[in-house]
Amino acid sequence: MLNIQRQIEYWIKTASEDMVTAELLMSKNRVLHSLFFCHLTIEKAIKAHFVKKTGQFAPKTHNLFLLNEQVKLNFSEDEFVFLGILMKYQLEGRYPDYEPAVPSVENAKSYLKLTKQLFIWLKEEL
Repeated sequence: MLNIQRQIEYWIKTASEDMVTAELLMSKNRVLHSLFFCHLTIEKAIKAHFVKKTGQFAPKTHNLFLLNEQVKLNFSEDEFVFLGILMKYQLEGRYPDYEPAVPSVENAKSYLKLTKQLFIWLKEEL
């Protein structure tokens, strides 16, 4: 039997850990790896919402748009665009033949900041 609260806690706890990892990586100018963990942070937070809404285990997908289709979170247009940006960086760690453009450190730091803000909002909405 699925323990919904335990699943939600799992997704948020591991998302929090990934957020810390993203920050640590960015502090060492490991931009692509940091952005990969930014994506993981948001993916896991959305999966917490999926569990809460459906009462089912989260699907084994990394696609933020697909996850959001199933939970229908109220993202702003800018946040939705940002999900698309993060999607580019989730592939880098999974597929060796995919090489996304590395953003400037300044842009990457702004993505990190946006990730943190979005993660806080996603936690508050649970």
